[in-house]
Amino acid sequence: MNGATKIALSVIVPVYNGEAVLGRCLAPLVAMKLDRAIDEIIVVDDGSTDASAWVAAEAGARVVRSGGRLGPGGARNRGAEVATGNVLWFVDADVVVHPDAAQVLKEAFARTGAAAVFGTYDEFPAATNFLSQYKNLAHRHHHVRSGRDAETFWAGCGAIRAAAFSTVGGFDAARYPQPSIEDIELGLRLRQRGFAIRIEPELQSRHLKEWRLASLLRTDVVQRAVPWARLLEQHRVPATLNVSLGERVRALLAWAFALSAGAWLARLAPFYLPALLFVAAVAASAHLFALFHRANGLLFALGAILFHQFQYLYASAAFVACRLGWSPDRPRPSK
Repeated sequence: MNGATKIALSVIVPVYNGEAVLGRCLAPLVAMKLDRAIDEIIVVDDGSTDASAWVAAEAGARVVRSGGRLGPGGARNRGAEVATGNVLWFVDADVVVHPDAAQVLKEAFARTGAAAVFGTYDEFPAATNFLSQYKNLAHRHHHVRSGRDAETFWAGCGAIRAAAFSTVGGFDAARYPQPSIEDIELGLRLRQRGFAIRIEPELQSRHLKEWRLASLLRTDVVQRAVPWARLLEQHRVPATLNVSLGERVRALLAWAFALSAGAWLARLAPFYLPALLFVAAVAASAHLFALFHRANGLLFALGAILFHQFQYLYASAAFVACRLGWSPDRPRPSK
C-alpha cells in the first residue's frame, strides 16, 4: 500500500480492569468515528474482572474477548485478527488522544509512506503528583528529541499498516505475556524487514496513569531494563533511545555525581565536586530541564532532574546486572 491509498483506520484498545479510565480513552475516538475519521473501534477485553467490557459496549465500541490473560501484546494481536482496516491504530486504555489525532495520523502516513507511525504524550499529564509529572514529561521528551526516522515502535499511541503487521507476525505475545517492551521488539523486527517507522510529534495524547514509586521502579527495572538487556543478547539493536551514546554519557554523569556526593558526605571530597557534576548533569539534559521548567516551574525542574539521576542509577545498574547473569524472576535455591 502506498501513501496515496485511502487509509481505513481500525483502532485497537487492549484493556484489563481499566473501567476507571476506559471511558475517557474512548470518548475522542467515538467522536472521530462519528465524524468518519476512523472506521472502527475494537476494545479487546483481556480477562477483566471489572466493568471494562460494559464501559466499552456502552460507548459504542466493538468488544472482543481475548479468551484469557494474554497480556497487551496478545490482546492487540487478537484485535488485529478481526480488524477490517488497512491501518491498525493501537491506543492504550489509559491514553486519551487529541481530537485531531486521526487526521494527523492519516497525513503522516500519506506524507511519509511509512509502514508505522507513532506519536508522543502531550505536556499536560493528567495526574498531578511529582512522579507522574516527571515520568510522563520525560517520556514526551525522549520521543520529541529523537530523530523522525525511528528504529523502534510505541504502542501507547501508534499505528501500523496491517500488511506490514501481518508480515512480521505481530507482537511476540509468547515472549512478553506481561506489559514490557513488546512494542519496541516489534519495531526492531519491522526495521529488520526494511519497513520505515516514523515519529510524528503532532500526534499527541494525554496519559492518565498515576505513577507511584513502586510501580515506577517495577516498570523501569523489571519491564524495561531487564528485557532490554536480554534483547541485546539476541539482537543487534541500534544505538537509539535509552541505549544511545548520549544516554550512556548521561548515565555515567549520574554515577559520577552520586559517587562524588557520597565522597563529600564521607568528607573525602570537597562540596564543589558534586555541585559541579550536578551542573554538568543539568547541562547534559538541558532540553529535558527546560521542559520540566516550562511545565511546572524551577523547583520542580530541579527536583525532577535530581530524580532523573536516580533513575539512571537504578536502571543502568539493573541493565548491567542482567547482562552479567542476574534475573529478577530467577527462582531462589531451596534451603
